[in-house]
Amino acid sequence: MLRKVKPQSHKATTPQVLKDLLLCLLSGALLILSFPRFNIEFLAWFGFLPLFLTLRNKSKLKAFLLSYFTGIIFWFGTIYWLIHVTLPGMIVLVCYLALYFGLFGFIISTMNHEVSTMNLLFVPSLWVALEYIRSYLFTGFPWALLGHSQYLNLPVIQIAAVTGAWGVSFLVMLLNVALYSVLGSRFSVLARAPKTKHRTPRLRHYLAPIIFLAATFTYGYYQLYRTPDTRRQTPIKISVIQGNIPQELKWDEGSRAFIMDEYFRLTHQAAQDKPDLIIWPEAALPVIIEEEPEYFTKTRSFVKNIGIPLLLGAVTTLGGSYFNSAILISGEGEQLNKYDKLRLVPFGEYIPLRKILPFLEAVVPIGDFTSGKGYTVFKELRTMDHEPINFSVLICFEDLFPQLSGQFVKKGADFLVNITNDAWFGKTSSPYQHLCASVFRAVENRVAVVRAANTGISGFIFPSGKIIATVRGKRGEEIFTGGYKTEEIFSYKNNPSFFSRFGGLSIFLLFIFVLYSIFRLFKRRPR
Repeated sequence: MLRKVKPQSHKATTPQVLKDLLLCLLSGALLILSFPRFNIEFLAWFGFLPLFLTLRNKSKLKAFLLSYFTGIIFWFGTIYWLIHVTLPGMIVLVCYLALYFGLFGFIISTMNHEVSTMNLLFVPSLWVALEYIRSYLFTGFPWALLGHSQYLNLPVIQIAAVTGAWGVSFLVMLLNVALYSVLGSRFSVLARAPKTKHRTPRLRHYLAPIIFLAATFTYGYYQLYRTPDTRRQTPIKISVIQGNIPQELKWDEGSRAFIMDEYFRLTHQAAQDKPDLIIWPEAALPVIIEEEPEYFTKTRSFVKNIGIPLLLGAVTTLGGSYFNSAILISGEGEQLNKYDKLRLVPFGEYIPLRKILPFLEAVVPIGDFTSGKGYTVFKELRTMDHEPINFSVLICFEDLFPQLSGQFVKKGADFLVNITNDAWFGKTSSPYQHLCASVFRAVENRVAVVRAANTGISGFIFPSGKIIATVRGKRGEEIFTGGYKTEEIFSYKNNPSFFSRFGGLSIFLLFIFVLYSIFRLFKRRPR
C-alpha cells in the first residue's frame, strides 16, 4: 500500500516539486499511450506506479492536487478531439473528469496500513467505484474506463461476461497496486522519507492478486478456445455501409442529392453479396422524415427494387418532438418498426437543466431531441433460410452504457447493432476509443455487435470481442473513407450472460466492500 510516515516539517524544495510533477506527467503519459490509437495496452498495468511513488509521504491536499494534475494530463491527452466541437466545453469536461483522479489520490493518502490482502483489494475497488459514479453522475460519461485499454487483449477481457468492463479495470489497478507494494519500498529515495520499520510483505498478502490473475487468464483462454455449440447458432449475413459524409455537408440542403446518391451507390454494390440485412449509419437520411417525406419515399422504393431489408438512421418528429431514430424497412419497401434513442447526448442532443438554468440555451444553441420510451427489439425479419432475426439498436454513444445493452439482450435481442456518426471529431483517436465500448458490449452479453458509422469505424465484432472485419480504404484506412463490408455473424439464441442478467450485483458488492473498508479505516484511526 501507499506507505505513510510523519510528514516533514520543512516545505518541499523546488527540485522535489519538479520531481513530483514529472512523475505525475509520466503516469498520465503511460495511461494515454495504453489507449487507442497508441494501443500499447501493457503500459496500463503499471501506469499508476509513478503516481503512487509521488504520493508517498504527502498530505491529503498535496495528494489530491498531484492526482488531479495527473488526471488533467490524462484527460487532455485522451479527449483532445473535443476541441473540434467546443474548446471551452473540452476544458470544462477535462477539469471535471480530473476530479475523480484527485478524489482517488485524496482517499488513498489517508491510508496508513501495512500491506494486507484487504488493502490490496481496497484501492482497485475504490477506483472502480469512482469509475462507476463517473459513468452515471450528471448524465454520465463512461468513456476511457481503465479496462477499455485492454480491448485488444482478448484473454483478459473475457471476464467482462461476468463482471463487465469494471472487472477488467479492477484487475489492471490491482496489478498496479501489487507491483507498487513490491517495488515501492525500494524507491524510498524518491519520497525523501525517513526510514521506518515495517513488516516485509509476505507471499500470502499477494495470494488474492495471484488468484485473480490466474482465474482471469484461465477463464479467458477457456472461453476463447472452447468448442461452440453450433446447434444454437444462426448464421446471418449483414452488410454495413460507411457513407463518409463530411459533417459540414450532412445538413446542407445543396448536398442532399449527393448524400442520397452515395448511399444508394454503396448499397447497390453491397446488395450483390445478397445479405439478409443492410445497415446505414446514424442520421443517414439528410432530412427530417415527416417534414420532407419524399426522401423517405425514394429510399423505400430503392429498397423494394433491391429486395433486401434496410436498417437506417434518421431524424423523426411526432407532436412537435424530435427523435433520433433507427427505422427498419422490409425487402418490400414497407416500414416495419422504429426505435427512438433512449440515452441522449447532453449538450449535443439536449440541454440539461434548461428550465433551471435558461441561460444555457444561449450558450449552447442546439435543438432539443426527446428520448424514446421503450426498449425496441426488431423481430420482423427472417434470414434467407427463414430463421428469425432478433436484434436491437444502440444509437451513437448508447453503446457506452452496459445496462442499456443488457436490457435489450434480456428482452430478446440475439445481436446488437450500433449506428453512429463520429465525423464531428475529425481524424483523431475518438472513433477508435468509441470502438472499445462496442467490444466490451459484445463480451459482456456474449452477442455479436455490428457497427455502421458514417466516417468509421464500421465493422463486425464477435461475442469474444474479436474484431473480425472493418470497412477499409485502398490504403487500409478505417476512418474517413467510404465503402461497405459484408460479413456473416452468428446469432446465438437468446441466452443472456451472467453480466446481462446480474450485472448490478458485482457493482453492489464492490460498493459494500468500499464502504466497509472506509468505515474500518476511520474506526482504526488513532484519536
